[in-house]
Amino acid sequence: MTTRIKPQPGVMDIELYVGGKGHIKGQSNTIKLSSNENPWGPSEAAKQAYRAMAGELHVYPSGDHTELRMAIAEVHGVDADRVICSNGSDELISFLCQAYAGQGDEVLFTEHGFLMYKLCAQGAGATPVAVPEKERRTDVDALLAAANEKTKLVFIANPNNPTGTMISDDDVARLADGLPDHTLLVLDGAYAEFVEGFDGHASLVEERENVFMTRTFSKIYGLGGLRLGWGYGPAEIVNTLHRMRGPFNVNASVLAAGEAAVRDVDYTQKCRETNAQWAEFLREKLLGMGIACDASQTNFVLARFGSETEADAADKALGDAGLIVRAVKSYGLSECLRITVGKGADCKRVVQVLQEFKESWVEA
Repeated sequence: MTTRIKPQPGVMDIELYVGGKGHIKGQSNTIKLSSNENPWGPSEAAKQAYRAMAGELHVYPSGDHTELRMAIAEVHGVDADRVICSNGSDELISFLCQAYAGQGDEVLFTEHGFLMYKLCAQGAGATPVAVPEKERRTDVDALLAAANEKTKLVFIANPNNPTGTMISDDDVARLADGLPDHTLLVLDGAYAEFVEGFDGHASLVEERENVFMTRTFSKIYGLGGLRLGWGYGPAEIVNTLHRMRGPFNVNASVLAAGEAAVRDVDYTQKCRETNAQWAEFLREKLLGMGIACDASQTNFVLARFGSETEADAADKALGDAGLIVRAVKSYGLSECLRITVGKGADCKRVVQVLQEFKESWVEA
């Protein structure tokens, strides 16, 4: 039977987002290095705060997220009244597209940018526009050249996923200043905490009315399973987004864990330092065996092989050894594998397997 109930035009053109694999068929002892999760997990303080909410599950959560917003403001030096909390930063990306873009509008992002920018733009009925990068880095001049009267939103991740690269504060400021007056620049800071001394461009948000910042608790805070994000921007933008979200879009246990996580600055610093150590280890070893790899400002490295065929073979070799990494063909990087920085033993195992692979690899 053919139904007359049809979705809006363009909805069925949206490709389903596919996350990093978590399992390998036939294997039980695997190491997941495909989703950029914190291998050390959340802090003990965050876990205790989450457990403590077990007796309060019948009570509705805070609708204004006051305690978490105050904690974020205290730790990050921002105005709590202009912080908005969300069910992962993906929710904010969706809200921004729904609120500010629609039929006839364009949403810009870089060619190797996070896939959700495109998907959320399509969901809002807008036209997604991928702008070329320059050697896997955001190209400010290309973005400015692509912006026009139809451009309502520009998304960039800084540092970027899946490339791991980053552009300077000056470059981001030049982008913000050069965009049309009606265009909002959205700075995705999912990996900002991995950069020592970096504020995720919060200072840029303070200085301008056309810049909004998103952040997540899924990466350095180790709370990917809870889905928690936050945003910061001009009061008018934040006020608009509050009208898009549900009244209880973040549950009580998640709010409690997030507050404890953001306040545990010593644990965050430890994770940052340990990650930097092993990220550099991985990059040096990859370069040493002839695998190209840019300096990463995140908790992953992007290994670039000589061809798509070689990358596929390396992916299989790692998988056969129980190591799950992320092929990034959907990002236009068919010759690359994105490898999460795991614990020290995990990183050493990746290097060992890839060294054995390179010693035996012969291009067909």
